[in-house]
Amino acid sequence: MTLADYLPIAFMLALAIVFVAVSYLISRFVAPRRPTPEKLAPYESGIIPEVEPAQRFPVQFYLVAMLFVIFDVEIVFLFAWAAQWDRLGWYGIAAVGIFTLFVLETLVYVWKRGALDWNVKLRRRYIRDVTEEAA
Repeated sequence: MTLADYLPIAFMLALAIVFVAVSYLISRFVAPRRPTPEKLAPYESGIIPEVEPAQRFPVQFYLVAMLFVIFDVEIVFLFAWAAQWDRLGWYGIAAVGIFTLFVLETLVYVWKRGALDWNVKLRRRYIRDVTEEAA
């Protein structure tokens, strides 16, 4: 490999830096200088809610969202592998198999820990644990 082989990567990096710089400068010139109190309020669109929400989002919501991102990233890696599977041969199949086993092991772990249970009080496992503690 020569240094010229890295020219497209350097060009994309320079293009990304220019894009970020131009976007930052445009936002500095276009952004309002004196926002209204409504825009400084902590709610979307500056609308002050008439009542506070009854409860906060449960932690399980964010945990499921993070798991969704993890499995999306796995799909990205599997797509790249599928595009080159004929060149990778058995090594590629073994590597993807190990990777998939680790991701599935993570899924089984969070499933067994109850991270995917949204309504814990109605689950048989929860009722069984509570009745065992009472006895």
